[in-house]
Amino acid sequence: MDDIEPRRTTVVRPFGDLEAAVMQVLWDGDQPATVRDVLGRLQTPKPLAYTTVMTVLDNLHRKGEVVREMHGRAWSYAPVRSRAQHSAALLQDVLQHAGDSQAVLMHFVADLGPDEVSQLQQAVQAAQRSTP
Repeated sequence: MDDIEPRRTTVVRPFGDLEAAVMQVLWDGDQPATVRDVLGRLQTPKPLAYTTVMTVLDNLHRKGEVVREMHGRAWSYAPVRSRAQHSAALLQDVLQHAGDSQAVLMHFVADLGPDEVSQLQQAVQAAQRSTP
């Protein structure tokens, strides 16, 4: 299981389609990737220009979603958070802005299958054990 990240106070926004595709490549990789690496692994309906991918990665860096480090003459990019941590931050943002977070949670849990309910119970128990 990923390390549990404390609640964030900053707003986390969902990614646009191209940002999500780029983040997917970074999350699926086991090491930082250059623009050329990302471009080579992207699965998009239409071919993309190198500069398009470079702009998306620069925007993700500016938004604090990726870190970058210069290697030779190229930047290498890596995600700041894991996919699970990002998804959890999105869920927390939804709950913060839902108005009635208890009602949202009740509807959410009502739609879960037995395995997901068990996983949720385990996650709650783990969070309770780690809370001082």
